[in-house]
Amino acid sequence: MIPSIDLELFVNGSATDRAAVGAALDVACREVGFLTVVGHGVGPAIVNRAWQAGKRFFAAPITDKMSVAMPRPGYPYGYSPVAGEALSYSLGRGGAADLKESYVIGPIAGPGRPIDEIDDPDERAVYAPNLWPAIDGFRPAWEAYYQAMSALAARLMSLCAVALGLGDGFFEPFIDRHGSAMRMLHYPHQAVVPEPGQLRAGAHTDYGTLTILAQDAAPGGLEVFHADGRWVPVPYRPDSFVVNLGDLMARWTNDRWRSTLHRVVNPPITADGNERFSIAFFHNANWDAEVTCLTDDETAKYPSIRAGAHLMGKFRSTVIAVPVTPAD
Repeated sequence: MIPSIDLELFVNGSATDRAAVGAALDVACREVGFLTVVGHGVGPAIVNRAWQAGKRFFAAPITDKMSVAMPRPGYPYGYSPVAGEALSYSLGRGGAADLKESYVIGPIAGPGRPIDEIDDPDERAVYAPNLWPAIDGFRPAWEAYYQAMSALAARLMSLCAVALGLGDGFFEPFIDRHGSAMRMLHYPHQAVVPEPGQLRAGAHTDYGTLTILAQDAAPGGLEVFHADGRWVPVPYRPDSFVVNLGDLMARWTNDRWRSTLHRVVNPPITADGNERFSIAFFHNANWDAEVTCLTDDETAKYPSIRAGAHLMGKFRSTVIAVPVTPAD
């Protein structure tokens, strides 16, 4: 149900291989909007170091986690506690708070010009300082993983261009200064039945170009809303990443490709541990990238939009509780 693509065949294969992989991606993006990728070239050591550093962070006392809490409404990076977000709000819906906690970082390199030369306060916010926890080895592990995901996203965007019948470098000018975010999510052990309608993560679509997800095999996992009206589990596959399209890519392709509704469901209530972890890399276009439908003007469903304005509007709609930084 969730297709799998071998990226190695695109990167190092023949022209025939590259065309075949592009065609397979086009089908996956038209029909599902989700896929898994293998042959991605990201070393297991890079993944494992980031994964273990994140788990150490979430195992720390709440006072330690709150020391890097998001300090004010709209601040994009840092720690957000359990029930600090409701993703269903991004669709204009109400709903109960999500049963997760998260830690987020943004770009690990600056915008290439002084921050005070950026007039738009929302764009400046993209380059707000990351709030690093005082855990040995955490920052280098996460920076290495962020760089690896950035490189993988560039390869995937090149594949997207081929799949759309464009030159493989078509998207490069739109993503060479991307301000992507990376978030680790911890879904704590559930010992009691949640409130009616309350999920680990409410139904939502992602906002940017694409998301690259590393997930574990724990119960209570990711589900995708299929075109036939069913919620379909996304299986855990070792040494792979889950990739899904965001709203911006669906808009860019004039809805040729799908930004698919998904959620994270609750696990069976057991006395044993049922906690779950994942790391999501949310790839975005450059802040000032003008996204215009890749189709004839007469058939375009959407007007042009700046990628940054699209992103921040979605982001702000999901925050329903703001952690307060403890006094020194």
